[in-house]
Amino acid sequence: MARPHIEPYVELNDDYQPFTLRDFPQGAHYKVLSLDEDTGACSLKMRFDAGYSRPPGMSYSDAELFVLEGRVQVGEHTYGRGQYFFIPAGISMGAMHSADGFEALVFYNDGPPSHVESDQHHELALHEAFVSTNAYLDAPWLGTARRNPGVASGFAVKSLRMNPASKANTFLYAAIPEFMQDNISYHDCAEEAYHIHGDCSMMQFGELPTGGYFWRPAYINHGCFWSKHGCIALARIDGELYNYFHYNPWTTPDENARRAASMLYKEKPNLVEWTTRGGHNH
Repeated sequence: MARPHIEPYVELNDDYQPFTLRDFPQGAHYKVLSLDEDTGACSLKMRFDAGYSRPPGMSYSDAELFVLEGRVQVGEHTYGRGQYFFIPAGISMGAMHSADGFEALVFYNDGPPSHVESDQHHELALHEAFVSTNAYLDAPWLGTARRNPGVASGFAVKSLRMNPASKANTFLYAAIPEFMQDNISYHDCAEEAYHIHGDCSMMQFGELPTGGYFWRPAYINHGCFWSKHGCIALARIDGELYNYFHYNPWTTPDENARRAASMLYKEKPNLVEWTTRGGHNH
């Protein structure tokens, strides 16, 4: 089965567990935000103790890491808050060390966490997909979310990494205080987000504070959306995000999927057979 719908979940209410998987050094702790029980792909909140060290190595899965607090040295460089990595499977990351410890969001996209000690890249690794950037400092904010139709003013996004084929995307989003989106929306893609700071309230699911998280499968209604104090979050989607807006909170995911297919047919009629066949990307 794919990951279930999780919304809302506040990880700050739960304790860390020791991260004791084989081939990983001691000194790390984790909380599961979401998990695909078939593949082992997962989204984790992790804490690394002061003095934590890990030898250079690679993963069997594409992986992502976002530093929430603290500092970590990778190879010869030291990184702090907001540092983001997209690490394709087979790319060897340098030795990791943190003198004072750090917290991070860690994602394994294709399988369970793995670490193969090596200072060499795999010969088939997709080097050009590697990303290392400070999410807070190195990328521009854009004044609207994805392509048409955009959301209400007062909401901005910052893309950190995009797959050019699937349009899977990792990005920051931010809302100003008292931001309001007064309609219902759904998307063709699955989406997840972790609230780094601030708050939001979703009509169907209640409040999501700092430390709040959701994994939302395709075609799930959500909205209206309101943020009293403003918020900033790290989000990920597994395909192109198109906003389908409406005002009926009671439609089902199946109804929403049929409506999306109908709208897609008007825009791209050659894709309608693929869309309605099912079993794609979700």
